[in-house]
Amino acid sequence: MPQQAGSLTYLKLIGAMFMWGGTWIAGRIVAQELTAPLAAPAIRFLLAGLALAGFALATEGRIPRPQTGREWGVVTGLAMTGIYIYALCFFYGLKHIGAGHGALVVALNPVLVALSAWFLGQERMTPLKLAGIAIASLGCLTVIGHGNPLALLRGWVGIGEWLILGCALCWTAYTFIGRQATKSLSPLAATLYASLIGALLLGITALLQGGTDLSAWSWRVWASVVFLAIGGTALAFTWFADGVRRIGAAKASVFVNLVPVFAVLQAAVLLDERLGLAVLGGGLLVIAGVWLTTNFSERTA
Repeated sequence: MPQQAGSLTYLKLIGAMFMWGGTWIAGRIVAQELTAPLAAPAIRFLLAGLALAGFALATEGRIPRPQTGREWGVVTGLAMTGIYIYALCFFYGLKHIGAGHGALVVALNPVLVALSAWFLGQERMTPLKLAGIAIASLGCLTVIGHGNPLALLRGWVGIGEWLILGCALCWTAYTFIGRQATKSLSPLAATLYASLIGALLLGITALLQGGTDLSAWSWRVWASVVFLAIGGTALAFTWFADGVRRIGAAKASVFVNLVPVFAVLQAAVLLDERLGLAVLGGGLLVIAGVWLTTNFSERTA
């Protein structure tokens, strides 16, 4: 059962969404400047893991760790879905599309969470939720098709949009695995070991891929990596995991609606990106549909 949540829980979720909005800007910078960008997320998650370990030592006097095979299994699942495969889709997707555009595609994520919760028997499907799913799906198709919701059906969608859709699927899996992880592990421990395992997998892939000359990185790339590690991972992942534990996966995912809003605003200010009215309209449809889907949920257990 979700725990009782206070105002601090909601402030943390909003803060996490603001930082996740910023990860699209940082990711776009890395993807555009580096031919082989996987060393950046490897360092990101290594730094995040070390920061979390240091925080655990400072506050608890020890570094918590999984104790059973099941616990190691769930943190490995978190690493594979929310870190390793997500990073592949994220950084290579951002080589092809803008930060704000990508974030609007991923705004569909809470709908995917709600559909998964219904499929797994955790929530009932209602007419309002079904209407929300239809509206959000139409909006997502409009964003993906740059204003044409039929573009996906006609095969006009590029590799960038497909990869970012992969991000949404990965995050849906991460959300539900995270719910299982925090039944026996603290959000800090789950994020810590998922980060280190993800960093190892990304590091191995980066070495095999090549392009790991860190001396050639610009200050913009290094600043992006540090932000991704501390803000976008160590803080945001832990705060989100705590929110899932306290209010449940579906309700916590409602806050993901804020990510594209923050991302579009930050991309306009920092990257001078401008989205067309049709794409922005599609984004509003996604957010409206997600609001309907997630605000009229009914749990079966």
